Amino acid sequence: MDNNDDPVAVAEFLQGAMAKVRPLPTIDLDLTQACGCVLGADVPAPGPLPAFDHATVDGYAVRLEDVTGASAERPVNLKVLGDVSAASWRPVRLVAGTCFAVAAGAALPSGTDAVIPLNWTDEGMAAVQVIQAPKRGHGLKRTGSERASGEVLAHNGRQVTPQLVALLAAAGVGDIIVRPTPRVVVIATGDELMDTGRVSQPGQLVDVNSHALTAAASEAGAHAYRVGICDDEPEALRAVLDDQTLRADLIITTGGTGTGPGDMVRRTFGRDRTVTFSPVSVYPCNTIGFGTVGPEEVPITCLPGDPGAAMIAFEVLARPIILRLAGAEPVFRPSVRANLIESVSSPVGYREFRPVHVAERRGGGYTVAPLPGGPYTLSSLAEATGLMVLGEKVTTAPAGSTVDILLFDRHR
Repeated sequence: MDNNDDPVAVAEFLQGAMAKVRPLPTIDLDLTQACGCVLGADVPAPGPLPAFDHATVDGYAVRLEDVTGASAERPVNLKVLGDVSAASWRPVRLVAGTCFAVAAGAALPSGTDAVIPLNWTDEGMAAVQVIQAPKRGHGLKRTGSERASGEVLAHNGRQVTPQLVALLAAAGVGDIIVRPTPRVVVIATGDELMDTGRVSQPGQLVDVNSHALTAAASEAGAHAYRVGICDDEPEALRAVLDDQTLRADLIITTGGTGTGPGDMVRRTFGRDRTVTFSPVSVYPCNTIGFGTVGPEEVPITCLPGDPGAAMIAFEVLARPIILRLAGAEPVFRPSVRANLIESVSSPVGYREFRPVHVAERRGGGYTVAPLPGGPYTLSSLAEATGLMVLGEKVTTAPAGSTVDILLFDRHR
């Protein structure tokens, strides 16, 4: 592919790359350490959930027939046999005309039909007046009402969220089988690069990409590590890679993917034939490299040096690979159809990914406004809430037309 100037369709390129990536092997992990990972096996309930009948409010455990018709005008008097706390374990039983004061979470006395909240009573201690009749099951949960013993609590492929951790912990699950979080190493190449904290000047450019791509990999769910800047020297690059392959599940390089004399990444890997560099029909990325390095055959993606192009290339290739390694599905961002509010033109033969602002319409649907400057303007990328995708055959998208949008996550 290196000698072919015709761009490869992005779908074809991505399909070939993704076919060479497999989800990471599963590991057994403590529940609290697994948040953010993807389940590698179904999780069955070790017992019923809840494990026993219990109160969900502070109040009085009663038999329904003893409080039928209770009201403020005609309160019902019950004898309080005792208190049952959440830590109580001795079984007790209700008899006619009696109740127990119970705390939320306490195991219910045998024969309980409902738990009357405190504000439905005079909160008596030895005896209590009930001024409102409950329905059967009010203020309590029955054994197995959420999940039966052996029922699947969460299926293989689901991401472990804090809410799922709560469910699994409540069911008595202590550890689960998951795909580990992918480890991603990011390397920027170029003699002209300098670290952040200074302003670019002729002959020296701030290393934007390794910072931005490390953040993007982290946002995608990876453990991302920024190596920093590598000089345009093949042996220096090989030394960095030799040092990093044992700690990485994916390596991302940025810069040096062109055909010029200073494009060291392409010349190094092209000679080694470990990475294929393909002109891809993606605007504004053009050439992207993909292959494997080291005895462990760690996947590597080689992205362009322009910051905007590198960020788009990350969305097209690196982000889906990270999610594939993590065992997540789907691997692509959520998409919607939206109405374009102004006409745009697009280069023929290329699938363009353009930063846009997406707005929800009152009554449903979305509108989308292209941001000025396109992906080469970092301020537009920073403000974007999505990427508009225009196909290879689209040269003009008129105002009012419907276009495809990839939605960014926005935590605001």
